[in-house]
Amino acid sequence: MSDQPTDLERLVAAEQIRQLAYSYAYAVDSRDGELLESLWAEPESEVEYPDMNLFTVRRDHPRWFNKGPTVHFVGNHLIDVVDRHHAHGKVYCWAQLDLVDEFVDQSILYLGRYILRGERWLFWQRRHMLWFGQARAENPISQAADQWPVRHTGRGDLPAAVMPAERVAAHLRR
Repeated sequence: MSDQPTDLERLVAAEQIRQLAYSYAYAVDSRDGELLESLWAEPESEVEYPDMNLFTVRRDHPRWFNKGPTVHFVGNHLIDVVDRHHAHGKVYCWAQLDLVDEFVDQSILYLGRYILRGERWLFWQRRHMLWFGQARAENPISQAADQWPVRHTGRGDLPAAVMPAERVAAHLRR
């Protein structure tokens, strides 16, 4: 059997890998460490930033989660399935980060390496490449609550719906 994937295997791989990027964004934004760790293959050794692997995630995700609400919007995702067990790709991401002392927008390019373990594609390694990051003049989370559908501006209900309640409460008290 050739190590080159069939068309169907290539399509399944690409879809599972796309779901990894979406799940990573959701796990970070909802502060779900268990989900975040489940997206990664077990590596043999640590890597240095800007590269990340499961060692990095285990070590640093508590620090990543120690901030106000975040939104990671996954945009373009280019995937090259190299063989039946390896792929690499590029993910464009717009991150909106409440860092408590400032609110930052980042445009990120993640360079990913993926590996098939059993029937599941996982991250092997990611490199965080920053196009730019810029602090906003005002923090949108500090706005008064919205009153949608009457009013279309203000702080929405979503931070409380996806983040632990004590984290949102602590953030709003500042």
